[in-house]
Amino acid sequence: MHDIYDLRSYLDLLEQRGQLVRITKPVSIIHEVADIGATCERIGGPAPLFECIYEGDPSLRQAQGSRQAQDSQQAQDSGCYRRFDGWRLFSSAVANQERVALALGCEKGEVTATMARALEPANAIPPVCVADAPWKQHLITDPNAIDVNRLPIPKHAVGDGGRFITGGVIVSKHPETGVGNLGYNRMEILGPRTLGMNINQWRDVQRAHAAAEAKGQPLGIAVAIGLDPALMIAAGCKYEGDENNIAGAIRGRPVEVTRGVTVDVDTIPAHAELVLEGHVLPGVRRSEGPLAEFHGYYGEPWESPVFEVTAIGHRDNPIFQTIVPGWNEHIYIGNVLPREPLLMRFVRHASKNVRAVHIPPYTNGFLVVVQLDKKTNMGEPRNVALAAFAAHPNFRVCVVVESDVNIYDPSDLMWALTTRVDWGQDVFTVPRAQGHEMDPANDAKGIGTKIGIDATFDKGRRPYGQRVSYPMVELAKYLAG
Repeated sequence: MHDIYDLRSYLDLLEQRGQLVRITKPVSIIHEVADIGATCERIGGPAPLFECIYEGDPSLRQAQGSRQAQDSQQAQDSGCYRRFDGWRLFSSAVANQERVALALGCEKGEVTATMARALEPANAIPPVCVADAPWKQHLITDPNAIDVNRLPIPKHAVGDGGRFITGGVIVSKHPETGVGNLGYNRMEILGPRTLGMNINQWRDVQRAHAAAEAKGQPLGIAVAIGLDPALMIAAGCKYEGDENNIAGAIRGRPVEVTRGVTVDVDTIPAHAELVLEGHVLPGVRRSEGPLAEFHGYYGEPWESPVFEVTAIGHRDNPIFQTIVPGWNEHIYIGNVLPREPLLMRFVRHASKNVRAVHIPPYTNGFLVVVQLDKKTNMGEPRNVALAAFAAHPNFRVCVVVESDVNIYDPSDLMWALTTRVDWGQDVFTVPRAQGHEMDPANDAKGIGTKIGIDATFDKGRRPYGQRVSYPMVELAKYLAG
């Protein structure tokens, strides 16, 4: 098994498995990196590693000749064109089932079970603290020298309000309980040392901030960027305790963490590519947003807390890591991986014949697919769908299929829907059910109608033969010569 302990060791594995593409041509962090990353995710292609990045209009990179080169240099000096020499940028770390399996060290069909084991508190492996860390090799603590604009933080979608950190893991500690936490919060550049930090009310870091703010105190946190994907996955989970324990369970050994240089946080990933330290200020709110969100629309601007940077540290030849917002990886980390084990637990309680579950990222976490080895009980698919709806409010559509349908293949799912569903008999609704407030199909309080679809095969209506299938062949031996 390949030993993954940081982002670079994971990139080595991706390259070995044909899941990494190195892009050496100049690419702008303004829309262009996200457009390429989203395209790779859409077609199921490899994850892009951008090795020549800059900020500005892509047309400026075409500058040739003395006059154009001079104009290009003037543009760079003025700040509207900036090269990020020595930096690379990576996206789409866990944007499809194959890369998720590689990140977890399991087979594609074992992802849900592997996550379930890692989320079980009995399997937790606490982190181990080390004194030194690669990201401490290059430290900036002078307030006059700190400027986050010099970091290759992208502006992703055309409707985004600015340049956002989306792939940064927020490392915090509750000021009263001392319990550590990993999570995600979008962060927009507001100034050289300040970022707007969107904090949902239900997040652990919000409770930590509220506790500090009640005393008029800032909350010290760190933003770790460029990580072992086990940490990225763990940070997307809702967990009673430090999410470093989940990453340890995934790896089967303690994650190495280190203490901050300017903040009282002692669980910062030691092998991060880049770390921003600082404080969430008490009593300060500023507008940030909009940003492309998981539901596929732009989230509105918010009056959000402000993060003030006190230190920036990075490794040699650092790699900035981003998540293309509102796209596959965003959905995998926030909706698919943390919730599939929960979904499995609920539907298996309704039927021991459930074989697998999946939350397809292309449906933004609102649709779930359950694979059922149906016996003779014709009502079983409906019971399973009802159990799925009880597992999480986000689940609005549940499709139940049989074991001959590949639940990870959208075309196979559509085949089952179009050939095995009588829309007058095999569909049921649950009106006025509680869903997610940001689900565009629901009202402002998240109230809407859930839909269950029985796309299983034998419903006793008419006999059919076996499904047509063809074995895969190695095309190269037929095409050679």
